[in-house]
Amino acid sequence: MGNSRTLTTMQETSSPPTTTWKDFAALIKIGIVNSNLITTFTGLWLAFMFTGAHFLQSIDIVIFTLLGSSLVIAGSCALNNYIDRDIDPIMKRTKGRPTVTGKISGSRVLIVGFTFVFLGLAMLFMTNITTGIIGIIGIFSYVVLYSMWSKRLYVSNTVIGSISGAVPPLIGWAAVDPTLPPMAWMLFLLMFIWQPPHFYALAMRRVEEYRAAGIPMLPVVKGFAATKKHIIIWVAMLLPIPFFMTSLGLPFVILATAFNIGWLALGVIGYRMKDEIKWATLMFVYSLNYLTILFTAMVIFTVI
Repeated sequence: MGNSRTLTTMQETSSPPTTTWKDFAALIKIGIVNSNLITTFTGLWLAFMFTGAHFLQSIDIVIFTLLGSSLVIAGSCALNNYIDRDIDPIMKRTKGRPTVTGKISGSRVLIVGFTFVFLGLAMLFMTNITTGIIGIIGIFSYVVLYSMWSKRLYVSNTVIGSISGAVPPLIGWAAVDPTLPPMAWMLFLLMFIWQPPHFYALAMRRVEEYRAAGIPMLPVVKGFAATKKHIIIWVAMLLPIPFFMTSLGLPFVILATAFNIGWLALGVIGYRMKDEIKWATLMFVYSLNYLTILFTAMVIFTVI
């Protein structure tokens, strides 16, 4: 860890101080912000559909929810980058972050992080108290429970981190309907279960980087064989979820079930493939398409 801090210091002194949009986007992890915006909007949209509230007549709630959640997520990601600035230089995937290259100083990262979190929470609380509280839970689970505590200590860090990743659809729903009916919790559960197989596949692809950084990811601690078993178990846990979402219509249930079976089948194929990294890549790509298609389908099927 000491060597990492030295490397970071050297890079800070040698890197130009100019901050570009690309650096800022990396700081707030714009990809994560965008993907979570999809799930937040889906929760928001479904709440409008199920309560019979008018979307256009509640445009203020829509703006506060989407902008507020985006700021909360961006701020939390910036704080995560600040916390990880000693190990990020070790990993190829993260060594280009502005907190590593020195493009953005640590003090500025903290200012951006806390400012975005504060502004985001203020907007969420402007919808209702429940939405704001869920936002706080999301921040705490990601920044404290995951980034500061479990990530470097426990192999269960991925499961603990999945709490924060499952919060966005709840934020969206609560902004319209703070009672949070069973359907809202199905969205949460779907997101929660989806994350371990997604990130375990990523960890298999980056296993040596995580090992070098001292992060106890499942493939590092338990090996590939155990990781594949865990992935299949988590994917199998998705199978019953669509049958608790029948109010979205039979076409959605069929589509979601087909995607679940397809993902499970791809997982089983992993026991036959000799190239485990190739299999992990296929599982990772499938998981990305799975999430995007299903959450987009939820919106489409409530419109047609």
